[in-house]
Amino acid sequence: MGFFSRLKESLTKTRETFVEKIDQVFTGRKGIDEELYEELEEVLIQADVGVNTAMKLVERVRKGVKARNVQEASRLKDIFQEELEYLMGEKVTPINTNPEGPTVIMVVGVNGVGKTTTIGKMAHNYKEQGKKVILAAGDTFRAAAIDQLEIWAQRVGVDIIKHQEGSDPGAVAYDAVHAARSRKADVLLIDTAGRLHNKSHLMDELRKVHKIVAREMPGAPHEVLLVLDATTGQNALSQVKIFSEAVNVTGIALTKLDGTAKGGVVTAIVTEMAIPVKLIGIGERMDDLRPFNPKDFIDALYGKRKDDE
Repeated sequence: MGFFSRLKESLTKTRETFVEKIDQVFTGRKGIDEELYEELEEVLIQADVGVNTAMKLVERVRKGVKARNVQEASRLKDIFQEELEYLMGEKVTPINTNPEGPTVIMVVGVNGVGKTTTIGKMAHNYKEQGKKVILAAGDTFRAAAIDQLEIWAQRVGVDIIKHQEGSDPGAVAYDAVHAARSRKADVLLIDTAGRLHNKSHLMDELRKVHKIVAREMPGAPHEVLLVLDATTGQNALSQVKIFSEAVNVTGIALTKLDGTAKGGVVTAIVTEMAIPVKLIGIGERMDDLRPFNPKDFIDALYGKRKDDE
């Protein structure tokens, strides 16, 4: 089974809460009235699309209906899908790279979102492309985080820079940048702490790590990737705001799409945040983390095509 088929499968729960419920709004009605638009907005908000995006989508559907002089509710399915595609855009935004090397990617996010696993899978993907990768165990507050990253490093077959638990994350970042340079690595992936119960301290730590990386290598980090758990729905949006206040988040990796009915949140993130979704995770397999493609996402959500199309 190819990635597109797995993506389609992983969006089954979202399809049930999103596509099917929206289709129900358009089915069995004679005409198009205000009640229909209100119901559509309500379904979208319940599907974690968010209030702003829901209102925007409904407004675009209204205009589409007027422009085409559509009278039958059944024709709204196609109009809705077109407007959803328009809002999501078709632009695929890749991870930033440093052609001079190494590319330094700082990975941030709260504990439990799949941050370390995302780093491991990214390392695997880069290694598959023939790149030399180094991992940096920057979450020094949890021994388990260091151990987990080390297991990934062994599994993928890449180097890891680590200090002992409780050590200074800034020192790990410093050593990692210098190691990446001296060992002529192509990519350096820096793990970071994610304890939100002490938010101000955590954000100070992230700022400090960012500052050290930038000082030791001008232009770095080339990507600050925020990992979000799709199952948290609208809560994911508030995390974007929190982390963006501390560091300049340049991209989002959305994990656990296979375990949620809240895949509608992807629409909210893409349309409400000025930060592109760059990667999506749809399962446990090594190759279940891929670049985000809005067109593929919508086609998979609607169960439209097969892998080879």
